[in-house]
Amino acid sequence: MPFSCPRIGGNLPQVVLRQARCVEFTSDHVARFMSSFSQSRSPRVYSPKNRSHVLKIASPSNFSTSPSQPLMEDPEKLSLSSLDDEAGGKKYSGELDVAVRAVQIACWICQKVQDTLVFKTNDGDGSGSNDKQVHSKDDNSPVTIADWSVQATISWLLSESFGTSNVSIVAEEDVHALSKADGAGLLKAVVETVNEALSEAPRFGLTRPRESLGPKEVLEAIGRCNSAGRLNRKFWALDPVDGTLGFVRGDQYAVALSLIEDGKVVLGVLGCPNYPMKKEWLSYHHRYHRIIAKLTPPASESWDRGCILYARDGSGEAWMQPLLHKNKSLEWPNAAVPVRVSSIDNPALATFCEPVEKANSSHSFTAGLAHSVGLRKQPLRVYSMVKYAAIARGDAEIFMKFARAGYKEKIWDHAAGVVIVQEAGGVVTDARGRPLDFSKGIYLEGLDRGIIACSGARLHERIMKAVDASWNSSCL
Repeated sequence: MPFSCPRIGGNLPQVVLRQARCVEFTSDHVARFMSSFSQSRSPRVYSPKNRSHVLKIASPSNFSTSPSQPLMEDPEKLSLSSLDDEAGGKKYSGELDVAVRAVQIACWICQKVQDTLVFKTNDGDGSGSNDKQVHSKDDNSPVTIADWSVQATISWLLSESFGTSNVSIVAEEDVHALSKADGAGLLKAVVETVNEALSEAPRFGLTRPRESLGPKEVLEAIGRCNSAGRLNRKFWALDPVDGTLGFVRGDQYAVALSLIEDGKVVLGVLGCPNYPMKKEWLSYHHRYHRIIAKLTPPASESWDRGCILYARDGSGEAWMQPLLHKNKSLEWPNAAVPVRVSSIDNPALATFCEPVEKANSSHSFTAGLAHSVGLRKQPLRVYSMVKYAAIARGDAEIFMKFARAGYKEKIWDHAAGVVIVQEAGGVVTDARGRPLDFSKGIYLEGLDRGIIACSGARLHERIMKAVDASWNSSCL
């Protein structure tokens, strides 16, 4: 029988099987565990509904009857995922739980920063830029304090939950701009944003730092997300703000976090803070959303804008939950509902998405494809991986992207969206019908011409045939 402890708020198995060896919890084990738990400087409540800080049983070699030998590894930095696996539970459930909560906090950061960018710019309409918060990278793409703040926050939360040595992350941003002599003010703003976000962590069911992070700790958290060199066989891929141009303009953007193991995306979380709950609103100009938001602020119980989509590979399920309202605490599963792709397979009724930016995609080629396949609706041009969310939620049926010559797709721009669409019942491949390969580093190497995501196999097959028929005449 399992033992029950009100302090923990749940049950821990009395017997754990590992490699055909059986380890029993004795009264001495329990006493030493309770002693170490009660001495924690940052106690937390553990329960089956709150898996973000549940404990991971150490290997059998760590168990002994010696009082000097701790029963558990550091409870501050471990998850239930391995215990779940051994007990026949759902693999990666612990990682998914922490990832969803971390992305919830990331969306909270983005909303606060975007409000500053959009409503406090010099011209007041959101079309300008805020010199203190928006900067240009070497490729002239924009980056904001939200990008760095989200990356630092998620990096710290994952390391705190699973242990720094157990976490490998690749992400889009680096510390170059923040480390320069003239970047002191920018770094200060990022540090303040990160600490404000982490102070809210308990509200999301995660731990907060015992002390505020300093510039060194924030730079280390960002720097741990190293996109250079050979990747580990298991790593997290993060795009802290996908669609930064949309973010700066007050339009659509996403926070994308995925876990990749042996080249396969095993879980994905997609935060879409501006995604409207009504499909029709996706095609409205972003200024309309801001006007409506100011005229009719949502009640605390409403769910009019913003959501988190997530899925675990092989589960056959994808889920959506609302963003957490101010002053509310996240109680799992946070009103989550399943999402499923559309059943529409008639091209004349289908809606297709494509990127807003023309720099890395060909609108003319997709327009020709749409005509040849029989698509009649105007394309839905949306920033970021929100396009994948639209497919998974059934708001659109097709996403096509065919990059111009020389452009290479990065894994963090697709990983989370791909697994969510697939588990929601959709199909995602390159133009030859092959699965996207996430095993070759930070780029999707070997990608055949482009990416096609569809709600079903029938539409997907028709688009692939149209690509084959028209590709040689294209200029891509």
